[in-house]
Amino acid sequence: MKKIIAMVAAFALCLTMFAGCTSTGTGDTASKDADKVYEVGVIQQVQHVALDAATEGFKAALTEKLGDKVNITVQNAAGEAANCGTIANQFVSAKVDLIMANATGALQAAYAATAKIPIVATSITDYATALEIDNWTGKTGFNVTGTSDLAPLDQQAQMIKDLFPDAKTVGILYCSGEANSKYQSTVMQGHLTKLGFTCKEYTFADSNDVQAITTTACQNSDVIFIPTDNTAASCTGTIDGVAAAAKTPIVAGEEGICKGCGVATLSIDYRSIGYEAGLMAYEILVNGKDPKDMEIGFATELTKKYVESRCTALDVTVPEGYVAIDLDAK
Repeated sequence: MKKIIAMVAAFALCLTMFAGCTSTGTGDTASKDADKVYEVGVIQQVQHVALDAATEGFKAALTEKLGDKVNITVQNAAGEAANCGTIANQFVSAKVDLIMANATGALQAAYAATAKIPIVATSITDYATALEIDNWTGKTGFNVTGTSDLAPLDQQAQMIKDLFPDAKTVGILYCSGEANSKYQSTVMQGHLTKLGFTCKEYTFADSNDVQAITTTACQNSDVIFIPTDNTAASCTGTIDGVAAAAKTPIVAGEEGICKGCGVATLSIDYRSIGYEAGLMAYEILVNGKDPKDMEIGFATELTKKYVESRCTALDVTVPEGYVAIDLDAK
């Protein structure tokens, strides 16, 4: 009987020790999670106003949420696809906790580099086009989520009709290497054709072709439309010089391009979509959300904007409801 009692006591002691070890382990894990500093790598495809604002919004959201518990490393690819790939591979090798991809080329490079590290993207027009996803459902189904910079293209087409009711031809100017620009052009042509316009694409391969292609587009178009194209955004000075001399008005897909060379745009706030992407990143890092299950986010506030000086120079009558763009604002 004593042996039985001793065995029971020993068994009880083991259970107590096991429970104590389990409790201590859980506490240590929680402590480590509390002390963790997250490493986040940002690939920005090129430097221009819109993408800069998106990156700043992303950083602001994560910093507000995590304070000094996050290190954010921003790398700019200077518009080169090869650089996007190199930066993505460096972040993968460094085993960062999350990659933020700012613009389509950056997203494609990040996704090619890793199927495991969570990727949150922003400034992407259409994720299905960028990642070649069939049967789009609003979620990628893999390690990518993020926010889109697409303003409704039917509304942009109607804007052109409202501003230029007598125009007949619309030239669509963009970089042939940007898949999302091609997507916008295709959709816009459908909307513009329904409104009675004749459309033609004018594409440049890189910044070296911008001046020549813009010249041709202006010579053959009553109005030019430029989608949210990163190469065009980085070359607005060149485009503006050609268009101003030809007196050809430009409607832009986003405010940064409009400030540089356009007369009007249906504007979204790039800082806000970057901020939303930052909140998504927080949910993934801290609360364990899985990117494959997270819906792509879209801008909710749209504003019709115009550049007063160019509208005056080109004798463009701006309808009510438009807001003037402050060209001096950064």
